[in-house]
Amino acid sequence: MSQLFTRNLTIHSHDLGKDATIMLALVNEDMQGLYHDFFPVVWKVTKFGKTGSYMSQVTYTNQLAFAKGQVVDGNYITAATSISINAGQKTILTGQDDDHYVFSTPPVAGAPGFVQAMNKTGLIQDLAVGFLNKGDFTPTPALYFHDIGDGSQVTAQFTPILRVYITSDYQETAILRGAIDTPAIWTQDLTGLAEHTNWNLKRDTLTGRYTLSHA
Repeated sequence: MSQLFTRNLTIHSHDLGKDATIMLALVNEDMQGLYHDFFPVVWKVTKFGKTGSYMSQVTYTNQLAFAKGQVVDGNYITAATSISINAGQKTILTGQDDDHYVFSTPPVAGAPGFVQAMNKTGLIQDLAVGFLNKGDFTPTPALYFHDIGDGSQVTAQFTPILRVYITSDYQETAILRGAIDTPAIWTQDLTGLAEHTNWNLKRDTLTGRYTLSHA
């Protein structure tokens, strides 16, 4: 098991000059099967005003977790059934109805560097890989896997690459079925950050472009 760490990010703006909405998602574009076998889930959406001071905060802990949930109006809703898991571990989902699904615990040894979950419910299931912050009862979903057949297995190698976009087209927990049309204004592997960091959101008055820089 890798050592647990937490990343607390705070984004500030002051007199931005134009109303803007930022969207945060953990998207590793190097993952094979992205937007085909699995899909990122929107983490955070925050509106920043034209004038005045605004702030948005997020916390990421590298305690990974599997969750069984369902899709409602394009959003991934996590059910109560979830389990914490670490790289190199595997769990099995069993059950017959929504009130009795359960992941096997403790997870057993699996493929090194990957987290794995096998569906043995007898039915097709929707699963997600996410992370569990201290004090949270359910994980925050990051990757959604759809139509996992009975006897099939989800295998994921998760790297927390955060991308920040300027867009008002999505809401929190929305499933991203394809790449965002607008390029990210900021990309960062969260493992490379300090535990607490502050960032300034600014808009160039000549180009209209937004930037996110270390405060």
